[in-house]
Amino acid sequence: MRVKLLSGGAAQGVVRALSEGFRAETGYEIDGTFSAVGAMKDKLLAGEAADLVILTRKLVDELVASGHVVAGSRADLGVVRTGIAVRSSDPMPAISGAEALRASLLASEGIYFPDPQRATAGIHFAGVLARLDIADALADRLRNFPNGATAMRALAQAPERNPIGCTQITEIKSTPGVMLVGPLPPEFELATIYSVGLCVRAAAPDAAQRFVELVSTDALRKVRIDAGFEL
Repeated sequence: MRVKLLSGGAAQGVVRALSEGFRAETGYEIDGTFSAVGAMKDKLLAGEAADLVILTRKLVDELVASGHVVAGSRADLGVVRTGIAVRSSDPMPAISGAEALRASLLASEGIYFPDPQRATAGIHFAGVLARLDIADALADRLRNFPNGATAMRALAQAPERNPIGCTQITEIKSTPGVMLVGPLPPEFELATIYSVGLCVRAAAPDAAQRFVELVSTDALRKVRIDAGFEL
């Protein structure tokens, strides 16, 4: 028996931590698909079967309004910030402000980040590059991936000199081989609330509702904080 979940990559670490206990209690496996939140929303709207979604609060609310997520079922998991990452073996670049970040990005031979069209962090980071006026200068060094987790795995194996990644902090912290430098400078800060919701057409609504209760409860507070959520 399985509970089908469509989720932004930001929640993958929390879901992984919950999976064993959830299976022991309910007998259900969590069958999760993790990618850019926009892609996950599109899958649900296109008719893909799902019991649950974990997306930005804004997108979950839109799915409630469109009749795809049960009204009143939404539960917030916490805030996720977007940050800068490097390979675990590399020195920490300076990112304390706009000029420091700009210099560090220009010194990098490869810049890894998620989909600039459908991923929360990717869309935002593309805007940061534009505001720093270095998007054109870095065009041949930009490495785009479907989601942040994929981008970070690629960063861990990057062949370039001084590669840098940008995605949500939860995805950085859950990827072996990379380490968090820190959140984006205050002038470029992105803090996104993530929420879980029960799908209207859930095939296993009781188990899905139990997942909502467990993943958002105070009992998992430390797990969410360790994964990179701010509560």
